[in-house]
Amino acid sequence: MDDQSSPPSPPPSSDTTGYRQHSSFQAARPESLLTRTIPVTAELPRYRTPSARRDLVAGVTVAALAVPSAMAYAEVAGVSPVNGLYALLLPVVAYVFLGSSRQLVVGPEGSISTLVAAAVLALAVGASADAAELAAMLALLVAVCFAVAWTLRLGWIADYFSRPVLIGYIHGVAVILVIGQLGKLFGLSIAASEPLPQLWEVIRELGDVSRLTIALAATALAVLFALRFVLPKLPTALIVVVAAIAASWALDLDAHGVAVVGQIPAGLPSFAIPTPAFKDVLHLLPAALGIFLVSFADEILTARSFAGKHNQNVRASQELLAMGAANAAAGFTQGFSLGASGSRTAVNDNMGARSQIAGLVAAATVAVILLFLTEPVQYLPKAVLGAVIVFAAVGLVEPAAWRGLADVDHVEVAIAAVTTTCVVFLGVLEALVIAVGLSIIDTVRRSARPHDAVLGWVERLGRYADVSLHRSAQVTPGIVVYRLDDRLFFANARYFKGRVREAIRAAPAPVSWLVFDAEAVTHVDASGLEALEDLANDLRRDGITLVVARLRTRMQEQFELAVPNEANGSRHFYPSVHAAVHAFDRSRA
Repeated sequence: MDDQSSPPSPPPSSDTTGYRQHSSFQAARPESLLTRTIPVTAELPRYRTPSARRDLVAGVTVAALAVPSAMAYAEVAGVSPVNGLYALLLPVVAYVFLGSSRQLVVGPEGSISTLVAAAVLALAVGASADAAELAAMLALLVAVCFAVAWTLRLGWIADYFSRPVLIGYIHGVAVILVIGQLGKLFGLSIAASEPLPQLWEVIRELGDVSRLTIALAATALAVLFALRFVLPKLPTALIVVVAAIAASWALDLDAHGVAVVGQIPAGLPSFAIPTPAFKDVLHLLPAALGIFLVSFADEILTARSFAGKHNQNVRASQELLAMGAANAAAGFTQGFSLGASGSRTAVNDNMGARSQIAGLVAAATVAVILLFLTEPVQYLPKAVLGAVIVFAAVGLVEPAAWRGLADVDHVEVAIAAVTTTCVVFLGVLEALVIAVGLSIIDTVRRSARPHDAVLGWVERLGRYADVSLHRSAQVTPGIVVYRLDDRLFFANARYFKGRVREAIRAAPAPVSWLVFDAEAVTHVDASGLEALEDLANDLRRDGITLVVARLRTRMQEQFELAVPNEANGSRHFYPSVHAAVHAFDRSRA
């Protein structure tokens, strides 16, 4: 945004006549209705054996990770582990056909499961048939929220979840997940459903812990973290779960007081319409809205981050449709609300998956487990499931993310910290509302006190630049060049006038001209024009002429109302700062 000494000229052979006849912007060629509705079909015509091989390996690997995670998150959500497996079948298939991301993996996730538990466990006993029915109904309500948002084209909602908010939210969820698993790790039966009451209950019952359960959980955690650092590409969670099942069966840990998952119904889920009491449905509505907001924000950001690595495009409106269909499928097949899995998506991408065919393979693998392998799964100790969740929660902690925020602005660190604290103490939805409010306030704060600069000529750069950054910058005596790096509107109008006065007072010589470099001003409102007019009049009374340089053509008419040319024809508008300074030099000659 620094001024060049002379504007670049177009090459002699350039032809701009086409822009006079047509728009200078052209939308991308629209895709076919089939491709827009079912994006995966765009991959099929060029789908070849190497792609199929990569998708097959990725799908099986993702399923291996998803099975223990889904069972663990089902426990978090307050339903049976088998409901977590059900959520890996038809919901995943629904996203495969409708999602616009080629790598994203959906399914039960920690943050969503926490929200489900908060809503369901207030109305029913955990792991009961009533809890499963309420969780399924909640998934259908979430699907309705996605459908309404898709109909109203509300994909822009996700843009209001800034990076500090998401970092704080993720770390708050990590704390909640760890606290929520303490009961399983210590062999305690915890009745509380909120993080702080859970922690207090664990502390009160420390005298009743199961030493064998603690030893098992500690061993599982040690192996999980050791394998993560030694052999990071292995399906660590699956290895630990399989080993725990074998040990539990061989040593009959259930008979020694170690809680196990218990019998899991074999077979695929049946279609069913949940029919809880109407008053319970009304109670679930606020939770459904909160899950929608959290799920969509996390899903669209995860999808876009992986799509960006491969120069792909993710359509927010299509993701609304896909996630709505996935949640509806979960509601009708005894599952519960789901979201995007960042960890499994990363594995899917690392294994070379380049289409949602890998998702179909993952769903088919889970179906095989439900049909033929439920017998051994019943021996899985709950402490190991808790260890898997704690392991995943620790993986969410990113110190580098906090350092990145600190490098940009400490206010963003504060927003993230407040979000984390509120997630733990108040709840996820309340925390997001507060955090988004803080982000908006911070945006207003930045707009009210935007960056600005006094410019001087820097010979080695051949342009005008910020004198505070370039000590060699030369300032022409009698003139101040001031640049505002933002809109000029009601929130910063008074600040703008005050800063101009400060720049004039700090000038090394008496000032005759003030050059306002308006190249970075993208918008001006009525308050901004009024401030500009007041400033021009005040400066005129002080014997200082206000001129404007590098103003965008579309705002010329508005600025001329506030800073009109003199009656004698003297200009107040110049194409560059360089031209304005030369005009000042000529006026003194």
